[in-house]
Amino acid sequence: MSSGAPAFYGWRVVQGSLVVAFIAWAFALYGPGVYIHALSQQHGWPVGTISAALTFSFLVNAVSIGFVGAIIGRYGPRFIMAAGALIMAAGLAAIGQITEPWQAFVAFPVMGLGWSCLSTIAISSTVAPWFERLQGRAISIALLGASLGGMFGVPIALFFVAQLGLAHAMIAIACVVVAVVVPISLGVLKRHPSDLGLYPDGQAPAPLAAQGSARLWPRRDALQTFALRSVIITFGLALMVQLGFLSQQVKLLQDALSATQTGATVLASGSLAFLGRILLARLADHVNIRNTAAAVLLVAALGLAVAASATTPTQLVIGTLIFGFNVGNLTTLPALIVRREFGAASFGRIFGVTGTFMQTLSALGPAIFGLLHDVTGRYGLPIGLAAALMLASALLIRHGQPLTFERTVD
Repeated sequence: MSSGAPAFYGWRVVQGSLVVAFIAWAFALYGPGVYIHALSQQHGWPVGTISAALTFSFLVNAVSIGFVGAIIGRYGPRFIMAAGALIMAAGLAAIGQITEPWQAFVAFPVMGLGWSCLSTIAISSTVAPWFERLQGRAISIALLGASLGGMFGVPIALFFVAQLGLAHAMIAIACVVVAVVVPISLGVLKRHPSDLGLYPDGQAPAPLAAQGSARLWPRRDALQTFALRSVIITFGLALMVQLGFLSQQVKLLQDALSATQTGATVLASGSLAFLGRILLARLADHVNIRNTAAAVLLVAALGLAVAASATTPTQLVIGTLIFGFNVGNLTTLPALIVRREFGAASFGRIFGVTGTFMQTLSALGPAIFGLLHDVTGRYGLPIGLAAALMLASALLIRHGQPLTFERTVD
């Protein structure tokens, strides 16, 4: 990770955050595709109805994440992440006990509330104080856990449901969440390197004259820049597409593949997402991050276009894998862009409000995908529209930074 400083405690924070991200994404982002499919099969309910409950969950998440970054910045991640794990586990266990559609609109939002305490903003806000020069790499590595969740979350959930039935499977998953996240939150994660008498990156700061001065951005001023608005709109739309696609991925694949083939495809897609994150982690501090984001979005659009026009299971799998290569980086890139363009001092407050707006927009994804599926009887229309949105987002993020922005921000 960082040659010459292998014992720096910040890397333990990164490792602990990676494991938390794995659990959170495996069972709160990727797992719902399994839960929706199982509930639809078990009760014969429309996919759109259950997907709307998941959208409500993401809206609850959007409202709450705005406070998470600020709380972690002030008090540290220990207790808020531990509380988040307990709340998320309660929601997961409740999903297995649903017998009426309205109950989904309670259980899923409780899961979403817990996930907000373990989300991208929580992970980024936990890791960011520990690094300055290597912050892009550290956050990218911590969020590798999200890609691991994408690789193994669906197969694990499918296995539990097949072996235990939905009710007992959700209780087992809830126990895993608590058993893993709570000890890490309370025993490993720390608020700031100064708590241990350390400096960011494990190195003493440069002399004051060499540090320069960075602007401390108020939220209102930042929101008035086209640069930040382009990030919010771009990744709000991109994450809306991602959440919508992932919430329906299991049903989409199982309409054409066996359960075993579906699990293998999701595992392969998650593996590609993991590779994509590793590549970004190696390059994040050395590339034009907006150009990189545009390239990621273009490749995602290509994958969706292939899936939307697929006429054979093989073509569907190929489209899913192409899209999967970019899934992880769609959650990492907005944090890296905000951090680079607005600076470390303003990151917590700016990314907190950015995440709230992005999550509010992205929460619509599951409902839109589910309702369009119920209306048309297939996924071609929502996935085709998703490909077009990804293309538009790539163009926006590429041209979202005014020429004068670099002179405005230190």
